[in-house]
Amino acid sequence: MIIIKTVHELLKWRSLITTKSIGFTPTMGALHDGHLSLIQQSKKQCDISCVSIFLNPLQFGENEDLDSYPQNINEDIKKIEQVGVDMAFIPTADEIYNKQDSFMVTENILSTRLEGESRPHFFNGVLTVVAKLFNLVQPHSAYFGMKDAQQLILIQKMVQNMKYPITIIPCETIREKNGLAMSSRNQYLNQTQRNNAKVIYSALMYAKELIIGGEKDSQKIKEGMKKIILSMPGFKIDYISIADTNTLLEIEDNISINKETLISLAVFFNDVRLIDNIWI
Repeated sequence: MIIIKTVHELLKWRSLITTKSIGFTPTMGALHDGHLSLIQQSKKQCDISCVSIFLNPLQFGENEDLDSYPQNINEDIKKIEQVGVDMAFIPTADEIYNKQDSFMVTENILSTRLEGESRPHFFNGVLTVVAKLFNLVQPHSAYFGMKDAQQLILIQKMVQNMKYPITIIPCETIREKNGLAMSSRNQYLNQTQRNNAKVIYSALMYAKELIIGGEKDSQKIKEGMKKIILSMPGFKIDYISIADTNTLLEIEDNISINKETLISLAVFFNDVRLIDNIWI
């Protein structure tokens, strides 16, 4: 595996690849089996599989967990070596940004909803760094998990709107045995807390079963989800959403299983913010 740390090295490496397909998985490190599943999908579909490990400061707001975000670069390198990554790009913040930077990538509609209401600057940071990485790596395919549903939808839209010649490959959420979606932030939780956090998935499955069963009242479904989550001490709800996947607008009533629907939520569990979703 080649490890590249500078933009200059990366561009030189990329210039030598002219006939092989490149798959790319951008990450912020603290890798888990969810990340590795994206890489494994890349290896199945592409000649060369690349990973970036970059804790992006631009997507953290004030009082968020940038300084305490889990990081173990040596463990991350071992994991990606074991799954057969061909190239890892591990830059510093100074390689990606400099003081003269005055451009950001901003989406003005979908990014204002759901996560965007709670974290108004988050998606500017995500889209800007992903655009920079796409420009540098120039992949043929890029792999993103469906756990970060709104992020996935926005990156798909950016690729479409900005005419990137890249295929975005959505990959299923990888879960722990109790249903908890794998996340780097799960490292903040001890084993008992991880087990208690299964109520998140239970609430999502409750909603899915009601909708498939014909329930059309979204408020009734949300109230039921809320009761399930709050039955476990230590939880506080940021939002619960039942939205159209194309517009991310709330479906207030007349939910239809024939319409693509995203059931999503964000909760605080002992000050740890966790998100999850299921698609119907």
